[in-house]
This record gives sequence, C-alpha cells and structure tokens, in this order.
Amino acid sequence: MTDTSQAEGTAANQPTIFFSYSRTDQKRALPLVAALEDAGYTVWWDGLLEGGQRFLETTENALESARAVVVLWTPTSVNSHWVHDEATRGRDRGCLVPLAMDGAMPPLGFRQFQTITITDGTAVRDDPAIAALIRAVAAQHDGPPAPRSGGFTDLSKPKPLAFGRRTVIGGAAVVAGTGILAGWWTGLIGGSAAAANSVAIMPFDNLSGDAAKAYFTDGLAAEVRTRLSRNPLLKVAAQTSSNAFRESDTDAREISRALRVNYLLEGRVQLAGETLRISLELVNGGTGFGEWSETYDRPTANLFAVQDEIAKAVTAELTREIASGSAPEAAGTNDLAAYDAYLRGRDQFDNAVDLADDQAALANFDAALATDPNFALAHAARSRSLTVIGNQYDQGEQRRLRYIAAIEAAQKAVELAPESAQTQSALGFALFNGKIDAKAARAPYEKSYRLGSGDADVVSRYALFSARSGRFEEARRAIAVGAELDPLNARIFRQQGEVEYSARAYAASIPPIERSLELNPKLSVAHSAIGASKLMLGDVAGAKAAYLVEPSALFRLTGLAIIARREGDAAAAETALTELIADSGDNSLYQQAQVLAQWGEGKRALDALQRAQEEGDAGLVYLRNDPFLDPLREEAQFKTLLAALGFD
Repeated sequence: MTDTSQAEGTAANQPTIFFSYSRTDQKRALPLVAALEDAGYTVWWDGLLEGGQRFLETTENALESARAVVVLWTPTSVNSHWVHDEATRGRDRGCLVPLAMDGAMPPLGFRQFQTITITDGTAVRDDPAIAALIRAVAAQHDGPPAPRSGGFTDLSKPKPLAFGRRTVIGGAAVVAGTGILAGWWTGLIGGSAAAANSVAIMPFDNLSGDAAKAYFTDGLAAEVRTRLSRNPLLKVAAQTSSNAFRESDTDAREISRALRVNYLLEGRVQLAGETLRISLELVNGGTGFGEWSETYDRPTANLFAVQDEIAKAVTAELTREIASGSAPEAAGTNDLAAYDAYLRGRDQFDNAVDLADDQAALANFDAALATDPNFALAHAARSRSLTVIGNQYDQGEQRRLRYIAAIEAAQKAVELAPESAQTQSALGFALFNGKIDAKAARAPYEKSYRLGSGDADVVSRYALFSARSGRFEEARRAIAVGAELDPLNARIFRQQGEVEYSARAYAASIPPIERSLELNPKLSVAHSAIGASKLMLGDVAGAKAAYLVEPSALFRLTGLAIIARREGDAAAAETALTELIADSGDNSLYQQAQVLAQWGEGKRALDALQRAQEEGDAGLVYLRNDPFLDPLREEAQFKTLLAALGFD
C-alpha cells in the first residue's frame, strides 16, 4: 500500500475506510469490503474485532480516524440506529460514501447525497458500481492506492471471539458458537445513555442446597431483569442471551463483549424458611472487576418489594441518579406459595416440548391463582399457556372454549395491572392468536410496546403482530430492538426473517433466518421459511432443498405439496397433501388452503379457509400478507374473511 492511501500521521497498516452495515446484510456486504481491500485500501468492519478488544472504544476510534465512511443502505439498515449513527458521523465529518441495495431510500438527512446503487453479485473491479465506489473513496484520500495482487480478500470467516465453550440453553436451544457474533453486530453500545448503561442479568446461583429450586433463582433473576428493562435509562440484555452463559467459565469481559453490554449483574440466592438472602455484584464488563455489591436479607413476605429495591439500587449505580421512577406495578404477589407456583409454571412453560409440559405449567399457574387470585402476572401467564395449548393441541369445541378462557384470563390480568407490559401483551396475544381479531388486538399490543420497549419478548410479539397486520416499518423497528436486546436468541432472527417475508422482501428475509440456524441448527420453522422465500424468488430447487430438511411436518409437507405440483409431479403432490391431513388433521386447515390455492383449486382453498375460521385455526394470523394465497385475493369470499378477522 502506498503512503498516499493513508491519512497524514496514520500508520500505513491502519484502516482508512470505515464500512457500516446492518448485521443482517453481512454476507452481502463482505464482497464490497473485499473489493475495497483488493483496490489497495485497508477497511475497518466489525468482523475485525478480536477477543480482548473493547467494542465501543475500538469502533469509535476506527470511525473517527477513517478517511471515508462507507454506508450500505438496505431495507434493513435504514431502520438500524447504529448504522444511522455511524452515517451521521460520516456526514458530519464530510467523508460519507453512501451505497444502496434493494431499492432502499436513505433516511431523512441523507437523501441529498449521491448514492451508488449496488446489486447482489457486484464484486468485480470493472463493474461500474464498484468503479464508482472506488472513485468516491479515492476522492476522500490523497489519490488511489496501488491495488493488491491475488484477488479479493476472503472475509467470509471473521476471526472468532474467544468463547470458552459452546452452551445450549433449555427449550430455546440457543447455541453460542465461536465467532458467530463478531461479524454480525454493528454495536449495541452506542451513542445513547441507555446503551452506555447497558447490563446483562446473569443466571443467579442457587445456594439453597436443593437443585430442584433452580427455577426459583431463575425466576427471581427474570423478575429483576423485567423491572430494570422498564427503565428507559437502561439497556437490558434479554433472558435467552444472558442465560447462554449459565455455568460457563467464560471471562466476564468476553461475556460482556458477546452480549454487547457494559455491565454484568451476578447474584446468589438462598431461601431459608421465611427468609430470603440475595447477594449481588455488579461487574464492569470492560475490566472484569466488581464495582458494587450488596446483600439483602428480607422476609419472603416482601418478595416483590425487594425486587423493586434491587432494581432501584442497580439503576442508581449505573446511572448515578436516584431511581425513583414510577410506582411499582400492581402485578405481583407477596404470597410465597403463589410466587413459587408461578415460577415453577413459567419454567415449565419456557422449556415445554409437549402437551404434558404445557399442562404442568398451566396447573402451576392455576395453583398460584388459587392462593392469590389477584396475582396479575399469573393470570397473564395462564392466558398465554391456554392460548398455546389451544393452538397446538386442541380442535373443535375444546379449542374454542380454551381460547375464551385465555381471553378472560388476560382481561383479568389487565384489570388488575393495566400498566403492565406483560398483561397487555398477553391480552393482545390471546385476541390475535386465539380469537383472531386483529382490530381488537391492536390496542393492547400498542400499549404493551409503549410500556415494555426494553423487554425482548414483549417487543418481538409486537413486531410479529405488526408485520402480520401490515405495518411493516413498525415491525422492522421493533424486531431490530429485539435483536439488540437478545443477540444470542435464534428465534429473534427467525422472527426478523418473518417480518421481511411478510413485507415481501424475500431476499432480505433469508439472511436473518440463516443466522438463526447458525445459532440453533435444530430450530423449527426456519428451513421452511427459507424455502418459502426461495420459492417466491423463483428458486424452486433451492426451495425444495430447504423444505426437505424442515423438522416440522406441518410446514415441510405444505411446501413439498406445492413444489411437487410445480414440478409436474401430481402424484407426489397428492401424497404430500394426504400426509399433511393425516398427520395434523384440522390443525392443518390453513396449510391445506395454501396448497390448494397454489394448485389453482380456488373453491377448495376458500372452503378450507372457511373451515379454518370456524375451527379457530391460528394459521389465519398470516392471512393478510401470505403470498401463497394471492390467487384468492380478488375473491369476494376472501375479502369478507379478511374483514371478519379485523384486517384492514
């Protein structure tokens, strides 16, 4: 590299280009980074972060020292706060080089700049777009550097973070693999006060001497996490990602880097008779040293009071402000037996794999409410449990009665605690997935998001509702927040893909789902989601390959029935549909309609949808945007059904 490619006073091997992109677009960004490297420039991108480096400091140094800030605008990155912040710095420093893919329009404040349009597969020096990019970058330097020999740099495998081991957690089966996050993340720790005050609540140690009591310490940690997440001054990592390091020997600094937080809250819990002892330590993620510690000895009758006390103390330590906030929500209980049953139920619900597990969870929620009928969170949890059982296992009248009970439980929860994000989210979930009333579900979902924008579960449920009801920009913003809060949760990335699929951004939907499978190769309804997008993009062979490895028979057989007919194999198509009906019965009515619509059998498809409505098939939540049903959209019966379900 020539000296003229570097800023004055900058060492020749230091990056002079800062490349900003959304982690969702990494595979598409890497060829562009490689093209710049091949042109002779040294490029900083977040895949260069190594174990031991401090993310915020390294990123800021690279951004401030860069001669050119190249920003890749895509439908995903235009909604990324981090890309927006980095682009703002490039604009303000007068060195912004904007690129655009998929017809993305830059956000307000960046549209006055000439944008270079990039297409997938653009990665050769003589391509006009690449040539324009290199000219724009050269204009920010003292002239073009000497090109490197040997072709493009291989950036497909960024240097991994130094995790101590791989960890699999509970029902979510999230795998924190080495190096997975290094190249995906453009930065949780950013310019806001909340990001600077970022914290992960690690799994608390159970000192009771009874391993079966682990659910209690987990539940206590979760409640503290929930309280902290309600504070807009804080950014709190979600439970799934935090729990990925349970019993891990990974260094605190490495955990902080992986979760993109500045602090870790560690705890030890001992329950002895009617006394609860909680010992806490707040660890600085940059140094690995503790900055604050406290031990709480409280009677079990003050369970929820001590959780609020802890949340206020941690907030005060992180923000150096008195954490007065609002009054604690009236959602909890001070009855130890009710609280214990609630935590048992929540643990069983979160890790359920079959009907027996879900029924056990429901029984514990019922037990909690038998002890304390005014326990709002237990009503909310019971509602979610009823909705899931009705959706996955019930049929006919039993399903309808289950959904009615779910809605009544959620309404009771909201009556008891109207300012709780969890109760409002439960009501939205029951109304949308049980009653399938999009119009009625909107208000509680909107309120849940306002109250719980720091809770990854609340945010992701709101994002999916927004996407399925056609409000795609709201959905994109919300799911981006969810991914920031829960970077090790495979389901979040699958949901991010669903948001893009709902918006018919099929190409954009595939990368986040591929990431979900890297986190958890056994994740259900991920391969089939990729298959659906590929089918919509015209890649029938790729779609078939994806559907063939989908573990869920419901989604696998649906896709294969559609593809077989497209391939002209009517016998294989009929076989797949027959297997679908035999395997899932009336729980597959919506999927049967998808198949029949794609086969061109409109009347049979509409009849299946009518039966799906009568049966309360929750698949109908996809109705508004489902491209498989496009052949039916101009039918009066289809429009009537959309209106009946509250879709606008």
